[in-house]
Amino acid sequence: MLQTEHRQSGSWASAGRAMLIKRPMRAALLSLLYGVGGCFSLLDAARPLRPDSPVTLGLVIGTLSLAVAAAVWWRGARLTDREVHAALVLAAVLVAVLASRFVTAVGIVALGPVIITLCLYSGWFLPLPAARVQATVTLLLATGAALLAAPSGFVVPWLVLVVTAAILIEIQGRLAEQLRRAATTDPLTGLVNRRAWETEASRVLSHARRTREPVTIAVLDLDHFKEVNDRSGHEAGDALLRELTARWSAELREADLLGRYGGDEFVLCLPGTDAPGAGEILGRLAASHAFRWSAGTATARRDDTLGSLLSRADVNLYAHKRSGRSA
Repeated sequence: MLQTEHRQSGSWASAGRAMLIKRPMRAALLSLLYGVGGCFSLLDAARPLRPDSPVTLGLVIGTLSLAVAAAVWWRGARLTDREVHAALVLAAVLVAVLASRFVTAVGIVALGPVIITLCLYSGWFLPLPAARVQATVTLLLATGAALLAAPSGFVVPWLVLVVTAAILIEIQGRLAEQLRRAATTDPLTGLVNRRAWETEASRVLSHARRTREPVTIAVLDLDHFKEVNDRSGHEAGDALLRELTARWSAELREADLLGRYGGDEFVLCLPGTDAPGAGEILGRLAASHAFRWSAGTATARRDDTLGSLLSRADVNLYAHKRSGRSA
């Protein structure tokens, strides 16, 4: 896809799309938001609509916004949740400063699209509770600044803006949560799916590498599961998977991550757990339900990747299957 876009990059639009694709969407859009806002501030400062327009303030805010845009772009995939929150709070402060300097109701209400954009971004990229807090901070700062500016005739349109922003943040946040849940959850068992498990397990492995804490990966495979489907039907097989994974989940610690890897194969990430500790946990899982399954484990070494850990656990799994042992 990227190669096709590069071949067709004769236009600025194609080049822009290619640049955005190279960055995580969260960082790319935040950088774009600051960049566009900065350009508009500089443009407004260069061609003020009124003699008393805050030209110097526009230059300062425009320059600062472009600097933040460049920093966010440079951070890219390394951009942390804390940095996103800080960037959004800074944007809210800048909007409030602008609102406090406008002397007309039109100027203040003109900030509405910026405020709504900040709320929509928060609703999409932050958990809903955090997005609500972020939107509340933005609206309170902007409202307080607008009241300090005290132009006449802005109260009704401003109330419309606040209510609209609040509704949009709720819609966007709930929609984003549903989409994230659908993209990361196995619909049958309610466990995380393969992609989500690999993402979180990679993060756990990176943390364990930095802290030198043990971490063990286990691959679990049900024994003779096909016979259940053949004998009792797929509904019985589905019911068994739901019951079995519910029993397993009840035995696991809060930090443990159980995921469905596909079919009747499951994966388990055990942070802070060495090989003997993993054996104890797998023993509790085996005792929680009568249906037999086999497991293979691998405890991380210094140079391990998630792929190498899974490969070793898979080899260990089939060694257990051949020997007739379950773990």
